[in-house]
Amino acid sequence: MLVSAKEMLDKAKAGHYAVGQFNINNLEWTKAILQTAQECNSPVILGVSEGAGKYMTGYKTVVGMVNGMLEELNITVPVALHLDHGSYDHCYKCIEAGFSSIMFDGSHYPIEENVAKTKELVAAAHEKGISIEAEVGSIGGEEDGVVGMGECADPNECKAIADLGIDFLAAGIGNIHGKYPANWAGLSFETLDAIQKLTGDMPLVLHGGTGIPADMIKKAISLGVAKINVNTECQLSFAAATREYIEAGKDKEGKGFDPRKLLAPGAEAIKATVKEKMELFGSVGKA
Repeated sequence: MLVSAKEMLDKAKAGHYAVGQFNINNLEWTKAILQTAQECNSPVILGVSEGAGKYMTGYKTVVGMVNGMLEELNITVPVALHLDHGSYDHCYKCIEAGFSSIMFDGSHYPIEENVAKTKELVAAAHEKGISIEAEVGSIGGEEDGVVGMGECADPNECKAIADLGIDFLAAGIGNIHGKYPANWAGLSFETLDAIQKLTGDMPLVLHGGTGIPADMIKKAISLGVAKINVNTECQLSFAAATREYIEAGKDKEGKGFDPRKLLAPGAEAIKATVKEKMELFGSVGKA
């Protein structure tokens, strides 16, 4: 069954490793990630953006699919189903649909409004045993059409949000969604260190995990990051493997591509990417 992300991330923070959040977009992605988590004996967080939720026809469909897979695939590792960069309204929709974790992204609001909305959602989520992530400081790049330039969060604002009783905190430290440009300045570890000192045992979240060098990932974990989001790297590996299959001309009999065979190489590529990230984050064997 689905679980809150709180316990797995508290353990990760204390154990100096990170749990990966891998975004899902369809059945193949979800199956590949769950199977890899089971094989690696690693806890995992399945992230769902609002756009992906809509694509999969709605949050109730996503919950039904994931719960069915947990049973049919005999998944025994801890799995959280998490709304990624959720708006105020969609957080409530996911609470009602049966998600086990939500993220409220109030980073674009003035801090007072971010605090007020986060406080309300903390109460609503915790009433149902659902974990909640909040954000301070926008994450750069583009996610579901929302573009952020990237900024370093104010550590004092991070403390104000953390003190509301959230379970984990995403703070901008120069990270971005998507591929990192050649002139990227890198993560601000000074900001991350200041945030950890003010938020104590609160697990911190690093968005935009694709493309961040391994040494930066490990240093971020040493400074309190316990959850790392990966999406773009899975998209790239899935696309490359699918393109290779098509270009190999498997449709030799002119009957069209069997969708199950067409998507299989992409799913295997996602498995390899997820396993690589779990090993880097140190979550293998931590279920």
